[in-house]
Amino acid sequence: MNLSDFDYELPDSFIAQEPLEPRDSSKLMVVDRQTQNIEHRIFQDIVEYINPGDVLVINTTRVIPARIYGFKDATGGKVEFLLLRQLDETKWFTLAGGRNLNPGVRVNFSFEELYAEVIETLGGSERVIRFNRPVNDILNQLGEMPLPPYIHKRLDNSERYQTIYSKQLGSAAAPTAGLHFTPDLLETLRDKGIKTASCVLHVGLDTFQPVRTDHIEQHKMHSERAYLSKKMLRRSTLLKKQEGRL
Repeated sequence: MNLSDFDYELPDSFIAQEPLEPRDSSKLMVVDRQTQNIEHRIFQDIVEYINPGDVLVINTTRVIPARIYGFKDATGGKVEFLLLRQLDETKWFTLAGGRNLNPGVRVNFSFEELYAEVIETLGGSERVIRFNRPVNDILNQLGEMPLPPYIHKRLDNSERYQTIYSKQLGSAAAPTAGLHFTPDLLETLRDKGIKTASCVLHVGLDTFQPVRTDHIEQHKMHSERAYLSKKMLRRSTLLKKQEGRL
C-alpha cells in the first residue's frame, strides 16, 4: 500500500475544535460488514449494537500533562519536550523540539529552579532527559495536555481529554475511542446484561509520529505498554469456557 492511497479531502470546518456535551452525543458511524451499508448515528446508540453477555473492555489509562516548555541554559533558545515514558524516578524518554539538543545540554523551566539535562540522543527527535528532581507531583502545574496537532483551540477543562474511568497515569495521549462514554451510558449497557473488563494500555509515541515513508509497509511502529491483571485474565478465560470456546 502506498501512502498516497490514503489521500482524501478533509475541510478544516469538518474537524471539531471542542468536544460536545454530553460526551455520548458525538457522531457514530456504523458499517454493516455483511451488506456494507453505512448508518450515521450518535454514540449513545451503541447500546443497540452490543448484545447481552458481550464483554466491553475499557482502557483505564490516564493522560499525563506531558507537554512542557523550557529554554536552554546556555543560549536561552526555546525547547519543548513531550514526556512519553518514565524510565526511573527522574529520567524520561521524550520527543524534543528545539535545535542542537545534544547530550549535556541543560534546559531550565520557569518552575522552582527545575531543570533537565539531555543525557541520550536517539533517532530523530527522541531524547532521554534527566530532571534534577522528580516531577510527577508537579506535572499539573508544569505541563499541558498534548492535544493532537489538528486541534487549535485551547482546552479549558483538561478532564475532557480523559475517559470517565481513567485511573493509571502513563499515557501521552488519550485513548480516544473511550472518550464518548458517560456514567449513564455505561449503566445502560450493564442493565442490558453487557459485562465489563478493564486493562491498561498507555498510549505512546506513534500517536504523534507522522508516516514519512511512501510505502506503508516500511513505516516503523513503536511498542506500547499494556497490563492485564490476573483477575481480568481469569474472567476472560471463564467467559470463553462458558461459551464453549475452551
